[in-house]
Amino acid sequence: METRVCRLHGQNDLRVETIPLVGPAPGEVLIALGAGGICGSDLHYWQDGGFGPIRVREPIILGHEAAGTVVELGDGVTGLRVGDRVALNPSHPCGSCAYCVDGHPQHCLTMRFKGSALRFPHEQGMFRDHLAIGAAQCHVIAPGVSMSAAACAEPLAVCLRAVGRAEERAGPLRGKRVLVTGAGPIGALCTALAKLHGAEAVVVTDLQDTTLAVARQLGATATVNVRTDAGALDPWLADKGRFDVTFECSAAAPAIRQAIAATRPMGTIIQVGVTGDTPIPLNLLVGKEIGLIGTHRFDREFAAAVSLINAGALPMDAMVTHRFPLDLAAEAMAAAADRSQSVKVQITF
Repeated sequence: METRVCRLHGQNDLRVETIPLVGPAPGEVLIALGAGGICGSDLHYWQDGGFGPIRVREPIILGHEAAGTVVELGDGVTGLRVGDRVALNPSHPCGSCAYCVDGHPQHCLTMRFKGSALRFPHEQGMFRDHLAIGAAQCHVIAPGVSMSAAACAEPLAVCLRAVGRAEERAGPLRGKRVLVTGAGPIGALCTALAKLHGAEAVVVTDLQDTTLAVARQLGATATVNVRTDAGALDPWLADKGRFDVTFECSAAAPAIRQAIAATRPMGTIIQVGVTGDTPIPLNLLVGKEIGLIGTHRFDREFAAAVSLINAGALPMDAMVTHRFPLDLAAEAMAAAADRSQSVKVQITF
């Protein structure tokens, strides 16, 4: 038997192909994929052949945000049944390196992450009709939860870690004034979580009206298009800045500068967006004694993300603006790259 895959052979060389179907090994289950979300890293692989020092050196199946249905159990699998609908955790820490032992597996020294070209051979991803994966990576989704919503568990887990990092430093978000710079999928979900955690105000900035409209659906109390109406943010810049906590989700130098300007003295900025070397106004950061904190991937947050989705706590489907069948994977990637029309684009199987 064969199964279809969405495989990148090099920059701008994306192909839907068939490969032999491999059944589950002991401890694994075979999943029939239902939906998979396109992430910014998938776009970088497709458009640029990689990002930073990470380059595609062999054909790689893309995708690390997915959900599907269990269709076969490998030997020794317990706790799952054929027919279970599950969200798939793409993170595979080793469990034995110093960081794993210290309880920080997101920094695993030999991490294998689905759809990643970090290591060679590359870790093949989830954009395929069928996937054999460890049973422990599968989290059952509740009846009535769409595959589309379940496939958002991975980016939601990233945002749950970001919110956790903010609350470690600044305390609970309840009653706080929160700024979110960048209204892509991660910004949209940080917005939803800030609102869920009781933030008094959640202001979201972006360059596109389409993405800002989605942010409003997810809980933004105000949105600012800084390309067409940058002055709308001016009241929040008064008195050295008005925001208690900022989630910087764009990694764009102007947005980082704006985040530092708008965050109050002794406030906290969580840097969620990633990019290469970027200049920042250190004098302003130091002068206001702002805490600038990074956040990276997730661990236990994946299970927490699935629990939130199962509880219907967040309007996940509102973030998904486009869905394409696997045969139109290239068109899906092009839509995802066009931020004037899309937030989260998914491939359906």
